[in-house]
Amino acid sequence: MNSKSLITGVVIATAACQANSPEPASILLFNGRGTSPNDVSAVEAILRDSHLGYATANSRQLGGLTESQLRAYRLLIVPGGDFVEIGSGLTPATSAAIRGAVNSGLHYLGICAGAFFAGDSPFNGLNLTSGVRFPFYAAEARGIRKTAVRITAAGSSPIEQYWEDGPQLSGWGDIVAKYDDGTPAIVQGRFGAGSVMLWGTHPEAPDSWRGGLRFSTDGTSSRAYAATLIAAALSATPLEHY
Repeated sequence: MNSKSLITGVVIATAACQANSPEPASILLFNGRGTSPNDVSAVEAILRDSHLGYATANSRQLGGLTESQLRAYRLLIVPGGDFVEIGSGLTPATSAAIRGAVNSGLHYLGICAGAFFAGDSPFNGLNLTSGVRFPFYAAEARGIRKTAVRITAAGSSPIEQYWEDGPQLSGWGDIVAKYDDGTPAIVQGRFGAGSVMLWGTHPEAPDSWRGGLRFSTDGTSSRAYAATLIAAALSATPLEHY
């Protein structure tokens, strides 16, 4: 298969994991060290429901890709998990290759830990944010590790979403959505020729994550919003912002 070809409408998962390097596809989903298997599965469900072709790559596979090979994809998604472990599981050379690929036109979507990793993290962070390092959302300082939050997208009504140890994204990019305290929950911007979108919450979360938390609605509208955001990240479509 030509390394520049893009596969659409076909989900590539198991075969990609077993190969020395993942097959080229429109989206590359990172599922390596530090990522949450549950969040990888949640993102995969959104991609399947949206009929978007994707490949997966673990830490070793991602580390084996050159900058030009990364550019065979349109979008790299780094899901939630532990950003310290995500960065520590990659080499500085791998982070540099990702950064170079985004600068050359690969788009990037970082979810929770993937958003921390996109910033100026000391753990091999990508620094797609011109030196901005993101703090945790304010709930963390109150000892809350996961909760229901409301976010409000520009020009839209508030929507409930699942939050777990996620950042607030002040200081970089256009603010697409805000937490109730006014800090950025979703941002979008550019790094060179690449489009970058970062989420502090988990709009992709299945309802099974919501047990014991105070949600007044199910997650249907939140997951629909996640699909909209992923489509915008893939096409580098600027979203309405504050």
